[in-house]
Amino acid sequence: MKVVILAGGFGARLGRITESIPKPMLTIGNKPVIWHIMKIYAHYGYKDFIICLGYKGKVIKEYFLNYNSYNNDLTIDLRTNKVSIHQSHDERDWNITLIDTGLNTLKGGRLKRVERYLDDINMLTYGDGVADVNVNDLVDFHKSQNKLLTITGVHPPARFGEIIEKDGQLISFEEKPQTSIGLINGGFMVFDKRLLDYLTDAEDCDLEYGTFEKLVSEQQVVLYKHEKGWGCLDTERDLKYLNNLWNENKAFWKVW
Repeated sequence: MKVVILAGGFGARLGRITESIPKPMLTIGNKPVIWHIMKIYAHYGYKDFIICLGYKGKVIKEYFLNYNSYNNDLTIDLRTNKVSIHQSHDERDWNITLIDTGLNTLKGGRLKRVERYLDDINMLTYGDGVADVNVNDLVDFHKSQNKLLTITGVHPPARFGEIIEKDGQLISFEEKPQTSIGLINGGFMVFDKRLLDYLTDAEDCDLEYGTFEKLVSEQQVVLYKHEKGWGCLDTERDLKYLNNLWNENKAFWKVW
């Protein structure tokens, strides 16, 4: 089963932060957010990744091309230019396919352009969202429903602090809680390859708008509710928030 990661967007809401690197390469701790996403899947045994590249895709390519030197200790013999790598990372059994799916291509077109690499059932997520989703339970749920697409529904973190009062008395204040109502698509999707029949490789082929709406009208989409932790690196504030959790050993998505 392949894990498709959509990593080609511009990350416009992060402003100047993404002028030099794509959003999936922004770091939580000392690792890119895309690494954190891949570690979640790998923990459950899914280590065959397809990364859909677009904006500054070369940065992602260069990271994985040089993964061993970035993530291992080295001995460099300057006389012979021989480099000895001392293995220390745990990702030696990952298989990563990096595909340029176009600079301006929308998500549906990106997915269609990697069709040749897919299995009958695959997973799909965004390059900026982390969660403590039990991926094995998610896959089992998808297989039990016999539909083309399973979407993981999550409660988004509030953008501002939440104040709860009773009769004018402040009884609770949380800096950035998960909202208690409403679900959004949190990524961590599972799909049957037949979903690709609804897509084209055109730049303007979208996924959520149009394709998912059509699948819903045909009753081919089911919802897997995830009631625990989820976070998205959408703004500079999100970046600081996720880094604070990591630095304080409170990273809910660190299941490995």
